[in-house]
Amino acid sequence: MNVFWILLLPLAGILLPVLFARFGRTVSAWLTALMPALALGILLQHATEVFSGEVSVFSIPWVPLLGLNLSLHLDGLAFLFCLLILGIGLLIILYARYYLSESDNMALFYAYLLFFMSAMLGVVLSANLLQLWLFWELTSISSFLLISFWWHKSEARKGARMALTVTGAGGLALLGALLMIGHVAGTYELREILAMGDVLRNSEHYPVILTLFLLGAFTKSAQFPFQFWLPHAMAAPTPVSAYLHSATMVKAGVFLLARFYPVLADTEAWFVAVSLTGMATMLLGAYIALFKHDLKGLLAYSTVSHLGLITLLFGLGTRLAAVAAVFHIINHAVFKASLFMAAGIIDHESGTRDMRKLNGLWKYMPYTATLAMVAASSMAGVPLLNGFLSKEMLFTETLNQSTLGALSWWIPLLTTAGGAFAVAYSLRFMHDVFFNGEPIDLPKTPHEPPRYMRVPVEVLVVVCLLVGIFPHFMVGDLLAAASAAVLQADLPVFSLAIWHGFNFPLLMSALAVLGGLTLYINRRHLFGFQMQFADRDAKYMFEEQVQKLIARVTTLHKWLDNGSLQRSMFLLILLALVVSAAPLFDLLDAIGTHPQLPINWVVGFCAGLMVAATFVTLWWSHLRLVALIALSVVGLIVSIAFAYFSAPDLALTQLSVEVVTILLFLLALFFLPQKSPVIDSNLTTIVRDFSVAALFGSVIGTICYAMLTRPLDSISDYFVANSKSGGGGTNVVNVILVDFRGFDTLGEITVLGIAALGIYKLLAQILLYMPSADNKGYRWSKERHPFLLAVVSQSLLPLALLVSAYIFLRGHNMPGGGFIAGLITAIALIQQYVAHGVVWMKERMPINYLGLIASGLFIATLSGLGSWAFGRNFLTTWFDHYHLPLVGEFELASAMVFDFGVYLTVIGATLLILANLGKLTTSERLKAGDD
Repeated sequence: MNVFWILLLPLAGILLPVLFARFGRTVSAWLTALMPALALGILLQHATEVFSGEVSVFSIPWVPLLGLNLSLHLDGLAFLFCLLILGIGLLIILYARYYLSESDNMALFYAYLLFFMSAMLGVVLSANLLQLWLFWELTSISSFLLISFWWHKSEARKGARMALTVTGAGGLALLGALLMIGHVAGTYELREILAMGDVLRNSEHYPVILTLFLLGAFTKSAQFPFQFWLPHAMAAPTPVSAYLHSATMVKAGVFLLARFYPVLADTEAWFVAVSLTGMATMLLGAYIALFKHDLKGLLAYSTVSHLGLITLLFGLGTRLAAVAAVFHIINHAVFKASLFMAAGIIDHESGTRDMRKLNGLWKYMPYTATLAMVAASSMAGVPLLNGFLSKEMLFTETLNQSTLGALSWWIPLLTTAGGAFAVAYSLRFMHDVFFNGEPIDLPKTPHEPPRYMRVPVEVLVVVCLLVGIFPHFMVGDLLAAASAAVLQADLPVFSLAIWHGFNFPLLMSALAVLGGLTLYINRRHLFGFQMQFADRDAKYMFEEQVQKLIARVTTLHKWLDNGSLQRSMFLLILLALVVSAAPLFDLLDAIGTHPQLPINWVVGFCAGLMVAATFVTLWWSHLRLVALIALSVVGLIVSIAFAYFSAPDLALTQLSVEVVTILLFLLALFFLPQKSPVIDSNLTTIVRDFSVAALFGSVIGTICYAMLTRPLDSISDYFVANSKSGGGGTNVVNVILVDFRGFDTLGEITVLGIAALGIYKLLAQILLYMPSADNKGYRWSKERHPFLLAVVSQSLLPLALLVSAYIFLRGHNMPGGGFIAGLITAIALIQQYVAHGVVWMKERMPINYLGLIASGLFIATLSGLGSWAFGRNFLTTWFDHYHLPLVGEFELASAMVFDFGVYLTVIGATLLILANLGKLTTSERLKAGDD
């Protein structure tokens, strides 16, 4: 089946645990596992072709002009990561069923987990750089939701914020790198870029690209100096930690190093930056892990160390080192997932993760202890386990490199030291938890977990053993395919045999084991040495810096905005003047040669009327009704100007918007104080404001004059020429909105719906005071809804709806469309609210405006997705002409469906705002309810 299903099925499965949560925890777990299991089955169907070197490709054009396509490809590297993500993900789903308590929202957890899984699948399958970055950011967002799942805990909230901040900042750096790569390569398609390594490495932008790229990769994979966020992500539930540390999130960074290895590697800058960072991270993580008392904390820093080891391998500069890095990605995922799940079992059954209390658990849970010790031995690199094989390859490659020239001998020496610390903290994990005396003040008596809670650990431990004993049979083809995809070249000769004879790598392994044993035996001296250093919690250090930043920003904000709207506008206009005025000082250069239109008496009169209305608005601003009428005159003149310059669509839209705006102003002004405050401005303030306004007006006038006197090349000719043939309509404006720029329109109505929802929530809980008299003290009439107004409005309603329908249906070929028709319908209904009141309207028209907005957005999006079914781009219009005997020839266009979605969204958003603002009093609000 198509590669697209591997990504789509887990994404679609997000709804299953939410919809079927009421059927119980077991049903929810099985349904959650259904879609990833199907995706895994589809993935395995591609195994034969992937192992033979073929690449499965899926691509749909999205925005070709921007180089943005929905592109997926499944090569050896993507296959490996998909196998880890889906395989370990299924085990995590089963494990979480027994780990989470009854009070935890399991449906929400599973939904977040599938969201996270889908984001990671999108990263590893993406064949387009921009798409890759989109999924990259989704991993940060979904991991934030998972880390903060226990949101009631302070450490969960702080850990999630820290992870999102660090990885989000790295994501911005990565975006810059990917954009520059696309610019240099001339494409954003990954398959083409992977063949352009020489072009990128020889580019003058390479140093900047490499720096930004490594920032993105290092922050995600917790490389030094960004390693501090990962241990604090341990505040997440253990299933999240096991998944995040083994197959997802932190592996995204090393995946990025592997994916772009043939493009950005083979330079001195790469080798020095990547190898030294990896070495520093490996040693720092291994050292700190030895001193952690929290079981998950020890495993977290061991993850940091092993990620540094993988990074070091990618930086060594040999092809076999890259193969070893891929091999260790596999091995680390297996033993680390099993270790975290074992740690979760210990925590779950004993009530603590404190290794100072967890002593002698062997006699309480021997089966779990055996599984955990096998996994820990693999982490330490004990023979006959998978971790030993990739560690041997690491030692071999440290001896075969010359990254640092004469100082290259430090690399095998320090790597051996890192191996010794790995043995030491693995011994501490095994001995201190399962032996070393009796438990101390455990919250509950430990015992073996439920049978199926151990199954995921058993599966992974068996894999550790099988890969360690039969490596070529278990992972030979997988490793070869993934390594070939990383190198984009012929594979070097390598052997996965258990025994390679007595050699230097074996000696290094022996020294690491002896050194680790020595370190553990003498750990008291090491602990005493470490205690002299202050143990500062990175979580609180990070929060401290965040609070300082907030304080500085607050101070700056208070300086910029002291509550005076006049001052804020002054600073804004002053900034605009500084930016735009300088190029316009020479007026002669601003004057173009394009002939100007003559001014007739109609144009002059309208311009004069608009200027007069503007001054009336300013002079009599304290007379609010007069100012509002004068302001409406300005809008009316603008509508006439649009019509005069042959833009009837804009004229209709402007006129409709003016009516809605005046109604909104009338409703808003009704609740404001009836008397406007007297503005006491001294002469200095008046002169300052007048000068700034005159200068700004002059600049805007000069810009307009420069534009009007220049013959500008416009894209309008293209739209005029292709409106009928490409969009099936003669109304160019409407065709642009629903076809050529349909995606923009979809975004605009989405923003409109979000804005309406935000305003609705602001108005939903406030009780507005209704003034009892006007500004002169005259009390309002007791007749709240005059009979004459009610009769007139009811007479106008069918006429307005008929006009709205006519404007909507003709919009594709004549001035009109869904936006204008929606405003006309909204105005007609608002008239009924004004004339009859909210309660009267609600009894006769119980419309759910939130549902109307949702329906409009759904219909508009669905009409765009329908284009994919016919192999067309998103929101591409289909149209044809038909003939009926009585009706004659007529046209049908799919754009009308999209326009109908716009129509519903505009009605819902407009009425949601105005109808809720129109709830005039507390009593009427209570009668109307919160519709």
